[in-house]
Amino acid sequence: MKKATVENLAPWVTTLLLLILWQLGVMVFHVENFVLPSPIEAIQQIWANRYALLQHGLATLSTTLVGFAIAVVFGLLLGILVGSFRLVYVSLYPVLIGFNSVPKAALVPVLVIWFGVGSVPAVIAAFLLSFFPVVVNVATGFATVEPELVDVLRVLGATRLDMIVKIGIPRSLPYFFASLKIAITLSFVGSVIAEIVAGNNGIGNVMLIASSNFNVPLVFAALLVVGVMGVGMYAIFAALETRFTAWSVRGSGLEYPTSG
Repeated sequence: MKKATVENLAPWVTTLLLLILWQLGVMVFHVENFVLPSPIEAIQQIWANRYALLQHGLATLSTTLVGFAIAVVFGLLLGILVGSFRLVYVSLYPVLIGFNSVPKAALVPVLVIWFGVGSVPAVIAAFLLSFFPVVVNVATGFATVEPELVDVLRVLGATRLDMIVKIGIPRSLPYFFASLKIAITLSFVGSVIAEIVAGNNGIGNVMLIASSNFNVPLVFAALLVVGVMGVGMYAIFAALETRFTAWSVRGSGLEYPTSG
């Protein structure tokens, strides 16, 4: 079997094995479904509530993508500033670290007071959780540009903007796309937390209603839906990363050519 085929099948096989272990664990230890439902019961709930889960899943996806898009734009611009200007770095980076240390779940009630119940707190929560990885990775990409390249462009008369466009942005693309894969998953976390606390729709609201009715299989069904959406968005950005930053990938460092 070809290596590429094995790598493509590996995630599916791993997921299947985990589901089998989950199912066997529930059956062997006779775990009640109000404690831990089996994957079969969760999948049955997905099918039984497919229309409601589709509607609320799309609501969660839309709020997540809006917050994520704002975080990408804001994080990219701020990351360029932090990575390009020393004064901006020393001024803002400690503030960003402190802000990122604040539990975002604690901010959701404040967002409800400011913006009311609905999708706005979910969008803001998705933004708050996802912008920091973008800022840090883009700033790291700019900070790791070789000084020799900067010196060459400076000798050629390049401006600061030329250095950012011609060196900084291309060299930071691998860091940028790596941050997108992290940020999109964190965006889902923020959206669902906000929907649980203050949402009137979305997967988080489904989980809240299901848990209040002790319908634990539906709670796990909602979790599986969020997981599938997260993996799907991760796969999209991984494909974009391969498409735009293939030049930066040299293969695994653990593989060495064998002597002939």
